Amino acid sequence: MQLRYNYRVYPTPRQQQALARAFGCARVVFNDGLRARQEARAEGLPYLSDAELSKRVTAAKLTPDRAWLGEVSSVVLQQALADLNVAYRNFFASISGKRKGRKVAPPRFRSRKTSQELKCQAAASVRWCDQAVASS
Repeated sequence: MQLRYNYRVYPTPRQQQALARAFGCARVVFNDGLRARQEARAEGLPYLSDAELSKRVTAAKLTPDRAWLGEVSSVVLQQALADLNVAYRNFFASISGKRKGRKVAPPRFRSRKTSQELKCQAAASVRWCDQAVASS
């Protein structure tokens, strides 16, 4: 049985900045992974694995253009890649007929202007500023 908990938080201004940074980084990682998979498909290359995308994120953190990805918890970045993987799994299951319900469209790029969300695995602990927030 899977349980889901929804929390409403009232962050301090400093925590709001940290959350905004995390939302932005998760969006960028998701969009980069989606773009990489779309380009690989267009070039006729094999499907990029999650491990390959994770290596690309790690390499991107070391570049001057994307060094700011290192400012947020790696849990947030890895979860963005996991969300992309779930979106692709649902799409492929839908077009092959293994998924019940309506057909699912391929994953789309995330926008800055739509709702923002972060997911964390139950065993993960994420740091927001000076306080650790355990998601359980």
